[in-house]
Amino acid sequence: MVEARLSSPQQVSLQGRLGALAFTFSTAWPDVLSAALEKGELVVRTTRDQLLPLMTFLRDDPQCRFEQMMDLCGVDYPSRAERFDVVYNLLSVTLNQRIRVIITTDEVAPVASVSGLWPCACWWERECYDLFGVQFSGNPDMRRILTDDGFEGYPLRKDFPLTGYEEVRYDVESRQVVKEPVSLAQDFRNFDFVSPWEGMLTLPGDEKAHEVRQHIRRSRG
Repeated sequence: MVEARLSSPQQVSLQGRLGALAFTFSTAWPDVLSAALEKGELVVRTTRDQLLPLMTFLRDDPQCRFEQMMDLCGVDYPSRAERFDVVYNLLSVTLNQRIRVIITTDEVAPVASVSGLWPCACWWERECYDLFGVQFSGNPDMRRILTDDGFEGYPLRKDFPLTGYEEVRYDVESRQVVKEPVSLAQDFRNFDFVSPWEGMLTLPGDEKAHEVRQHIRRSRG
């Protein structure tokens, strides 16, 4: 989503609106732990119990109108009792403003699903569950989404072991799914970040594919 470039007066107006929202949440919402502008963005920290009422307000209130949930992610702090942050990033297309809502939870306590407010949350919550093990109550399809069926553990936890697991892939030669020890194909990669929009028709390393494309075009001509 590309937002309109803000001129200085618009930026001041936006920061004023976000500051007013931060003040409202800090004073009128007793379960909001903090609400402040951090690096120009409104960040609100609240409790699990207050999540659904707050999110409903953010979507429906005329001063908020956060129609879109852009993403949801987890952050792991193993030394804390409630080790996980669940982070929601919301966007108001109408008012051209964003907000970040953060709650905490542990390995057992479920978080209320917001998929009833933003249907796309179903996918994001499944990803957070799959990779961190965070449970979402009320999600209509709470299953793994990225790892294999029967996979044990949660790969993005900071205490997840990096060795000793098998990967599952489809083997073209044997025409079947095979399991084998996880192996890193390359220990180090050199990336070439040359932009294809700067007059370069063929990127380094792509010469063969370019020749194939050119041959196809000539044969079609």
